[in-house]
Amino acid sequence: MEYLPIILVLVLYFLGVPVAYALFGASIFYFTFFDAGMPADLVLQKFITATASFPLLAIPFFIMAGSVMNYAGISKKLMAMASVLTGHLAGGLAQVNILLSTLMGGVSGSANADAAMQSKMLVPQMVKHGYSPAFASAITAASSAISPVIPPGIVLILYALIAQVSVAKMFIAGYVPGLLMAASLMIMVGFIAKRRGYKPETKTRASLKQVIQQFAQSIWALALPVGIIIGLRFGLFTPTEAGAMAVLAATLIGTLIYKELNKSHFIPILKDTIYGTGSVTLIIVAASVFGYYMIWEQIPQTLTQSLLDFTSNKYLMLAILNILLLILGMMLEGSAAMLIVAPLVVPVAVQLGIDPIHFGAVVIVNIMIGGITPPFGSMMFTTCSVTKVPISQFVKEVWPLILALISALLIVTYVPSIVMFLPNML
Repeated sequence: MEYLPIILVLVLYFLGVPVAYALFGASIFYFTFFDAGMPADLVLQKFITATASFPLLAIPFFIMAGSVMNYAGISKKLMAMASVLTGHLAGGLAQVNILLSTLMGGVSGSANADAAMQSKMLVPQMVKHGYSPAFASAITAASSAISPVIPPGIVLILYALIAQVSVAKMFIAGYVPGLLMAASLMIMVGFIAKRRGYKPETKTRASLKQVIQQFAQSIWALALPVGIIIGLRFGLFTPTEAGAMAVLAATLIGTLIYKELNKSHFIPILKDTIYGTGSVTLIIVAASVFGYYMIWEQIPQTLTQSLLDFTSNKYLMLAILNILLLILGMMLEGSAAMLIVAPLVVPVAVQLGIDPIHFGAVVIVNIMIGGITPPFGSMMFTTCSVTKVPISQFVKEVWPLILALISALLIVTYVPSIVMFLPNML
């Protein structure tokens, strides 16, 4: 019976109840009917204290930074840079789509935000150039899985808080997995484009002069995420202060340099920030109370011991955890999956001698792949709702891309030195 709240969460979620309310309802159900020894005011107090964390302030700042960058014209500059670098390749616009998501990782930090933006910006252009709407939607959703892996992704911050590791090291650790995901998708798109006859966006490779010219125009957009990492590395600001600095820098770039940001954008930016922060914070609060129930019933300890009794081989354990994480990533939104799953599996990894930073990269890549996988992938639903492509057609096109991402996941999982190279330099 102690596992009934977990079953209740899944049942409510599959019935269409938002995950935050499902977690909240299951928690209240448990503490009301199963463990009345916990006073109701202490349960409610847990909702409040869950938000009393200074590092969590980084989330609204980075959400606002992403919104400011979109209105400031930074996204356009990144797209132009992506087009110059990859427009000549087979499946040119699809390659641009992937590279733009990679560059946007330091901007939006949110898979669903990136999927929604590129569904509006790039999918119509791809359809005009002869790509099928289903393939254009599939590559947009698949490439959006890259954005949260590259700093300053929100899930990187959440994992660092849960695993109690350095946010700066977690940020640094995201670069190589993100680039591996991008490379695997670009290779797969190249094969598909040649087989289907998808033409490059441009007939010839951009000259060195054109690349340098475009780089000069996009340098401020490209320098922003690099500046965040440098500032964190040298202790100039905390992750929370980095978010505030990103908002300030994006505002100055959009106002003084690109001159696309104006007063009329203030209200839309504020709305984006409030909506984004509200949805993430509500999940965090609900998951915190649900986590309190799991600790009360010692479920993490039970799961850890069960897995360790099954095998003490860390490579086999990583394979088991990969399968578990992929399945949960299919069913839950990224932040919710992170908050529910990470407290359960991180102790297992640590006990087997797996570096928590490396394991964080494995967890995040898993959850992001789950986000584009049927039946409940959140980026799948976001993309299809914008492009009006039927889920059945999307599913047919997305499987090769999922396989490409899984190949990157296997490298991240079983070659930890690739992931840990940059963090170890700190």
